[in-house]
Amino acid sequence: QVQVVESGGGLVQAGGSLRLSCTVSGVTREYYAMAWFRQAPGKEREGVSCITSQGGNTQYADSVKGRFTISRDNAKNTVYLQMNSLRTEDTAMYHCAPHRQNYCSWSPSDYPYWGQGTQVTVSS
Repeated sequence: QVQVVESGGGLVQAGGSLRLSCTVSGVTREYYAMAWFRQAPGKEREGVSCITSQGGNTQYADSVKGRFTISRDNAKNTVYLQMNSLRTEDTAMYHCAPHRQNYCSWSPSDYPYWGQGTQVTVSS
């Protein structure tokens, strides 16, 4: 049984930083990409960042480029999202998910397992 657990969210002032973590267990494939998505109230889920299994390929949404950094520690089955220079528009529930295969995509349907998410709220 695959489990995905996100943590690290919270309330932060604009310009501040947060580091999200996501631990995955139960995935039997050796190589798989991981992605962070976010969903704000009344909006669709959007892809934020993605990283392939060995970190050779990372992708970012235009809105977070230069501010967010994705990384992973395969020994710990954990992926991180370092978020700097946070803006009020970054406020959302953040979810991570393992991809079906080892490439990045922004389609949520490519990610069969999801965690409960961690809330990020950025105040002005």
